[in-house]
Amino acid sequence: MKKEIIAIVVAAVVLVGLIVAFGVKSGETNVKFEKVSEKVMPRELEADILPEYRDLERALACKVGDKIYIIVTRGEKPTAGYEVDIDKITLENKDDKSNLIVYATFVDPAQPENMAQISCYPVAVAKADLKGLPDTIELRADYAK
Repeated sequence: MKKEIIAIVVAAVVLVGLIVAFGVKSGETNVKFEKVSEKVMPRELEADILPEYRDLERALACKVGDKIYIIVTRGEKPTAGYEVDIDKITLENKDDKSNLIVYATFVDPAQPENMAQISCYPVAVAKADLKGLPDTIELRADYAK
């Protein structure tokens, strides 16, 4: 009896150690992605998707051909110098629904009054290693200081 209890405790400790070591939390898995520059962005994104969403601060996903692209927009900004960067993407499965969580960093200009006074629309695009579109998308933005 004592050996069985010890075996269960050891198994539980090993399981907790694996969860902590591999960062498994509530079914989240990291999604591999590759950042896409404006030079190699698919024409469909640039012409059809970005104009519709550039005024909003959000994350979205779209399928172009057989590739899934993740886009993070910051909305209209009054000067140059605003930036957005995609740091990490995870996929969470709950109740047979998939939720894509996009972690992004927003950077504001240090002194906006010294920047060109022209409206800009910061955007970041990544090609994700996903088989299909998620059911929902959540943006978690961190404002850099």
